Amino acid sequence: MNQVEFFNETKEEIPYIETLKDFINFAIKKEKIEPVEFNIIFVNKEEIHKLNYTYRGIDRETDVITFALEDHKDIEFLDGRVLGDIYICVDKAKEQAKEYGHSLLREYAFLCIHGFYHLLGYDHMTEKEEKIMFAKQEEVLNEYGITREKEI
Repeated sequence: MNQVEFFNETKEEIPYIETLKDFINFAIKKEKIEPVEFNIIFVNKEEIHKLNYTYRGIDRETDVITFALEDHKDIEFLDGRVLGDIYICVDKAKEQAKEYGHSLLREYAFLCIHGFYHLLGYDHMTEKEEKIMFAKQEEVLNEYGITREKEI
């Protein structure tokens, strides 16, 4: 059984949580990786800035940052996959939804799926990697019905 936990470490209410839970479970089924465990944690700009600086040495906020347990080959789990944590900055999500001209749901879903694929080992450091990862993300978003044009 999958265990995906959502945590809100901000003082704001996070809209669309139930839709995001359903969406991420849709992605898990699509990838056929059950059972799986990971967390999605919503934070503010200050917290994500601190995480980005502490763990990546980058002195600015970001929209999403992941901590993938499977990157550490010395950790082994017997009952399924324990992927790690996805941190999403609510402030950046709001800014980016407005900047890109789509709904906040679309932005939250994009950041969730982007972090999810990072936890699975995908990256976008090269053009080839980016093409693969972003195609997978768009496919899941579109199949679920979260497009840039409309909200579900």
